[in-house]
Amino acid sequence: MSTVEETAVATVRQLADSCADVLRTALVSAILHGSLTNLDFRPGTSDLDLLLVVEAGLSSGQRDGLVDAVRAADPGQAGGIDLLVVTRQTAERPGDHPARELMVGRWPGSGAELEVEGPDDQVPDVWPELSEARANGRSLLGPAPRDVIGEVPADRVRANGIGWLETWLTRTDDDTNAVLMVLTACRIWGFGLTGEHLSKTEAGRWALERDPSLVGVQLALSARTTPSHLRIAARDVESVLLRALSDLEATHGGTSAMEPAGP
Repeated sequence: MSTVEETAVATVRQLADSCADVLRTALVSAILHGSLTNLDFRPGTSDLDLLLVVEAGLSSGQRDGLVDAVRAADPGQAGGIDLLVVTRQTAERPGDHPARELMVGRWPGSGAELEVEGPDDQVPDVWPELSEARANGRSLLGPAPRDVIGEVPADRVRANGIGWLETWLTRTDDDTNAVLMVLTACRIWGFGLTGEHLSKTEAGRWALERDPSLVGVQLALSARTTPSHLRIAARDVESVLLRALSDLEATHGGTSAMEPAGP
């Protein structure tokens, strides 16, 4: 682990400790996941991803305290902070209700200091996040991920991913998010066919092995290692999305059970 990664992990640990001070006995487990646990952290673009499992619903004071903890945290060289809070019941039986207690996002330079979403009983984006945290996450406080997170049905994760692929087909000209769309599409595609949560880099390389003609993937991978801005043409973004959807439909039927919850 590099010095930059070690510093980022230390930042998440400090955030987890601050959250524990707010929640006290209500905290079950604080789980680090995402790029820092799959060796794919990229300064300036990768987020610090922290999942909190709590005993029950949050009080307004606890929600405010967690928001303040994220606001006070120093993301350092990370692209931002993404905090998700779910109850023990949701974590143990994630296939039943993709419920969220709180989401706090902080992306410096985005124009909005914090994005805060409160309780919601139907947030399909919870499925892939819990599934990935269970598979690759690391406990910073409390029990290990597999001891608190039940297995998420793969069809739930695939359905959520297909919903995003279909949504992104209407946004192929979004230059700002093109790299994210392309590499996340590769992650969705890879999970659908392998059942594994690949990192963005791993997923991009896997996609190119499957189809070397995908220029959008080549450019997206290059953009993660070069300081210059590489533009991915809308048609190249579309090619990746359509190829992923085609493979998922051929393998699983490809029906999205629920609309994605995010923007």
